[in-house]
Amino acid sequence: MVRATGKYTLGLVQELGDFALFTARSFADVPKSRRLGRRVVRAFFEQGVRCLPVVMIVGMFTGLVLGLQGYYVLNKFGSEGLLGTLVSLSLVREMGPVLAALMLVGQAGSALAAEIGIQRNSEQIAALEMMGVSSHGYLVAPRLIAALIVFPMQAAIFVSVGLWGGSLSGSLLLGLEPGIYWSAVERAVQSNDVIECFVKATTFGLLTTGLCAYYGFNAHRSPSATGARAVSAATTHAVVLSSIMVLAADYVITSFLVRT
Repeated sequence: MVRATGKYTLGLVQELGDFALFTARSFADVPKSRRLGRRVVRAFFEQGVRCLPVVMIVGMFTGLVLGLQGYYVLNKFGSEGLLGTLVSLSLVREMGPVLAALMLVGQAGSALAAEIGIQRNSEQIAALEMMGVSSHGYLVAPRLIAALIVFPMQAAIFVSVGLWGGSLSGSLLLGLEPGIYWSAVERAVQSNDVIECFVKATTFGLLTTGLCAYYGFNAHRSPSATGARAVSAATTHAVVLSSIMVLAADYVITSFLVRT
């Protein structure tokens, strides 16, 4: 048991080091990237435009549920006027950046891991390197650059739509005055809350995009599968680990930024 634990721990540390070097090399090779602007715009489209409907739908229903559940909880204490405070702080501090990142991982992250895995499997990455093109700068760096901007934007859209969903639940379904709801939102949300939201979203974007690209890039190293099965395993591993890392990073950042 001790030997197995030590072997697993050493393997985990090595993989974390490989991932850190992979991400650092991708940023370092940005000057070597060809057609960087065009590929960043494409990454914006993949992570932003394509994922926007999913983010908005999930944000709306999240706000509706928060408004509905929050109203009935606050109603027990005669504090229905605090519904805007409950919904806004829940969305801005936690649910907005976390759920938006999970939606992006499920759609854009899985597609990224599968695409790079297929390129590795079909030896397109080897061909790029033989031609002297930096595969890290050409394939990974544009996605990382786009993620640092797209993830905060998607989190902001998620929060905005969610706030309207909470307003619909409180005002149209439960009879709360809209002015009471929005005044509570205005009083509750401070600049530190918005900064915390953007810090979390940016961190999630770097982690998840880097992980999905890393596992797709190294799909050929799978000891238990080859070919299409290796790509499938790498994609699954990337999505699962990225989702876990979102929650783990959320806890770490919250523990540093939470206010008493």
